[in-house]
Amino acid sequence: MDTNSQNASRAMTRRSFLASGGAAALSFSIVKPGAVRGSEANSKIKVGCIGLGGRGRMIADMIHKHGGYHIAAVADYFPNVANAAGDTYRVPKNRRYSGLSGYQKMINDGVDAVFLETPPYCFPDHVEAAVKAGCHVYMAKPVACDVPGCQKILKMSRQAHVKRKVFLVDFQTRTDPYFIEGIKRVQDGLIGPIGMISSEYNDESFSDPAFTANVESRLQHLVWVNDVDLGGSYLVNAGIHAIDVALWIAQGVPVSAMGSSRRMRRNPHGDSHDVYSLTYEFANGMILNHRGEHLKNLHEFRSDCFAQGADGYIETGYTSRVRSLAKSGGYRGGNVENLYRAGAERNIDTFHKSVINSHYDNPTVEPSVNATMATILGREAAARKTKLTWDELLKENKRLDPDLSGLKV
Repeated sequence: MDTNSQNASRAMTRRSFLASGGAAALSFSIVKPGAVRGSEANSKIKVGCIGLGGRGRMIADMIHKHGGYHIAAVADYFPNVANAAGDTYRVPKNRRYSGLSGYQKMINDGVDAVFLETPPYCFPDHVEAAVKAGCHVYMAKPVACDVPGCQKILKMSRQAHVKRKVFLVDFQTRTDPYFIEGIKRVQDGLIGPIGMISSEYNDESFSDPAFTANVESRLQHLVWVNDVDLGGSYLVNAGIHAIDVALWIAQGVPVSAMGSSRRMRRNPHGDSHDVYSLTYEFANGMILNHRGEHLKNLHEFRSDCFAQGADGYIETGYTSRVRSLAKSGGYRGGNVENLYRAGAERNIDTFHKSVINSHYDNPTVEPSVNATMATILGREAAARKTKLTWDELLKENKRLDPDLSGLKV
């Protein structure tokens, strides 16, 4: 295989949009998860899937094949997408919803859990509706596009905990055994005090066609990543993978960010920048440098993070490996395999076990909100080409409101 083919193959591993094809329905008995106390094999959690595009269909296929779930309803803005998924998973036609209000109709129809795989501008409202209806929530990242959205997600997660509902955010790296063990050893002092962390995220940009009469044409095929109000930006939507690992290692959030960014993709129409260089500072003086690019320039996909300590270092890679070298010996780690799919499968299984076993501590939410906030801080600081503090960002509380006029309700 030539270099370009290898690069393309690796990129597709990260963004494989797979769909199930005509899998046979399984027999099942549905038991309310809150009442489940017996064998896990004797219950299925009644699920509603919201957002069934590329990754949404991949997640739905994993849910279908897991064995512990029953896909009882589907919702997508586009009727043909909802119907295609409904046909695959044998969802009754009266439980296939579309339009902007489809998610609410589906939730009102009664499901135990919702899986959210929509453009992130939808997440805060969809999560609020699900939690208020007493549903367990499984959602993609980033959790929102703006500060008010992040605050709503955090508030809803706390309500979910009070209601004894599971709330999980699907970051894949935090499920990987090598990431978990390697970062635990760093947090236990293996490499000494950390002076600097470096992260990078490199990938191609998505199609960014000219605008039409309304934003409908930008709500599928990941076009929305190009629009800050719909997708948060390339940094918030994609670079968040690397920055989340950096915050995990740092065990905290930055106090400020500064940097620069620009649009470099060919013939852009959306307002998201696609080239970033950022410097974050933490309260203890630690520095995080992040760089990212989203250009169709044949560069291989990378989502990596390196931490430099006084006594050693750790390196992590979404598609490479985790290892650490230190004066005290280090950690050999290993190669990270198929994380895009394997991480999602582990999260789906963890979500099921948490529902069945009544584990409502929901540990993924706060780190995910913090990672989203950190990328929003970086986005705003870089766009303004100035230093911006975390506290200033919170005080501004800037809301992004996409123009949804003309869309089907």
